[in-house]
Amino acid sequence: MCRLWSAVQIGNFMKKRYVLAIDLGASSGRGMVGCFDGEKIILKEIHRFPNVPITIGNTLHWDIDRLFNDIKQSIAKAALLYPIESVSVDTWGVDFGLLGSDGNLLENPVHYRDNRTVGMLERAKQYLSNEEHYRLSGNQLMEINTAFQLLSLKENRLELLEKADKMLMMPDLFHYLLCKEKCSEQTIASTSQLYDPFKKTWSKEIIEAFDFPSCIFTPVVPPGTLLGRLHKSLADELGVSNLVVMTTAGHDTQSAMIAVPTEQKDFLFLSCGTWSLLGTETSVPIATPKTLSKGMTNESAYGGKTAFLQNITGLWLIQESRRQWALEGRDYNFAKMAKLAQNSQKIDSYINPDDPIFASPGDIPNRVQEYCRNTEQSIPKNDGQILRCIYQSLALRHKLAAETVSDCTGKEYKELHIIGGGANAAPLCQMTADACQKTVLAGPSEATALGNAAAQFIALGCLENLEQARQCIRSSCEPIQYDSISLEE
Repeated sequence: MCRLWSAVQIGNFMKKRYVLAIDLGASSGRGMVGCFDGEKIILKEIHRFPNVPITIGNTLHWDIDRLFNDIKQSIAKAALLYPIESVSVDTWGVDFGLLGSDGNLLENPVHYRDNRTVGMLERAKQYLSNEEHYRLSGNQLMEINTAFQLLSLKENRLELLEKADKMLMMPDLFHYLLCKEKCSEQTIASTSQLYDPFKKTWSKEIIEAFDFPSCIFTPVVPPGTLLGRLHKSLADELGVSNLVVMTTAGHDTQSAMIAVPTEQKDFLFLSCGTWSLLGTETSVPIATPKTLSKGMTNESAYGGKTAFLQNITGLWLIQESRRQWALEGRDYNFAKMAKLAQNSQKIDSYINPDDPIFASPGDIPNRVQEYCRNTEQSIPKNDGQILRCIYQSLALRHKLAAETVSDCTGKEYKELHIIGGGANAAPLCQMTADACQKTVLAGPSEATALGNAAAQFIALGCLENLEQARQCIRSSCEPIQYDSISLEE
C-alpha cells in the first residue's frame, strides 16, 4: 500500500524533533524525551523520581517542592542531551493548588487520598442533587473529585478558600511554575465535577449552586496550547533557552488514550495503572439517568472527543502489596509478581477491587485474606495465590465494565486495548481476555508518555492530527495479542 506524505512530514523526516514529556504517576514521576523521526516516536527515559505524598499535620499533601525540583532536573538533563523544543506535564485528575493574590501557593496541594472529603458527597446533596450534578457534569460521583474537595474547604477551612485568587489543577500548576501562565487545560478540568462537558468550559450552574468563588477559575484551553517560554529566571538557572511550555492532555488517562494504537472509530480501551479506566471514545458525552446508575463518567478527550468510561481500582492493589512485602523483606519487582501469580495454584476466590476496605494505603495482602474469610471463600495461602486472586478479580471487574459500556452505547466491541503498566502483566491480560471473551491487544505500556509527546508533536506541526498520531504510534510499538480461551473449554 502506497503511503502519501505531506510536505510537513517529508521535511520532518529529514530532521529528528525532540520534546520532553513529564508524567507524574501514583508512585513515581518520569521525564521522558520523545524523538520523532517522521515515522515513529521513540521514548528515552531521562529522569525517574519518586512521587510519594507527605503528611503535614494530619493532612496528606503533594510533595510539591521536591517534585518541581525533579521536573527542573528532567529539563536540565534532557536539554543537555537533546535539542528539546517543548515540555508538558500530565498527572492524575481531581487534585489542585490554590494561589494567593501574590501568585504564590497558599499551601501544598492536598492529595486525593486524604480523608478530608469523607462525608462530602452526602453534604453536597444540600447544594445540588446527585442527579442534577451528574446531568451537568457527566462525572461519576466520587468523593475524591475536585468539587467535593472544594466543598470540604468551604465548610471546614473557609478562610483558606477566601484567600484564594486562583485554583490550578495539578498539570496547570506545574505549567504555571514553569512559565507563569495561568490557565485550565480541558481534559484535566473535566475530572473536577465542576466542568460542563457539553460546552467544554467551567459549569456556571454547578459553581453557583455550591457558591464557590467564580474568580478562582481560569480560562479553559485545549490540549496543545502554547503557553509561553520557560520564564527567564528558570531558563537562566537551568541553562536552557527557547524552551516552549505547552499543554498536553493534562489528565494522564487522556494522554494515554491518544496512544491507543487503533484504526477503528469504535474501540474499547483499558488504561491500566494505579486505576483501571475502561471505556470508549465517543463524539459527545452520554449523561443520562441510566449512565448515572451504571457509574459511568464522561471526560473531555483530545480533539474535542469524549472519553466515556468507568473508574475501577486497578494496580493500586498490586503496588501496595509489593510495598507491604518489601517491608517484610520480600522485595519483588512487578515481573516477579506476575510470575508468582502465573505459577501459583489456582484459587476460586474473588475480591471486589472497589470495596472501601482496599482504598487506603497499608497491608493489602492481609485485607485480601480478610475479605475472602469474611465472604466465606477459600483464603489465599501465599503471595502467589494472593496475587492470582487480585489479578482474576480485576479481570472479572473489567468484564463487568466492558458489558456496561456496551449496554450504554449499544455497540459491541470485539477487541480490548490494554495500555499502560498493566499491559506488561501477562496474567492480567490473559485473564481479562478470558473473562471478557475478547481479543486483548496489550501495549504500549508507556502510553501516557507517548500520548503526551504525540500531543506536543501535533502542536509543533510534526503530526497533522490524532489519527496520524495513532498511526505513528502503531508503527512505533507492536501490541501483544492475547486470544480468549473459550469458557466451555
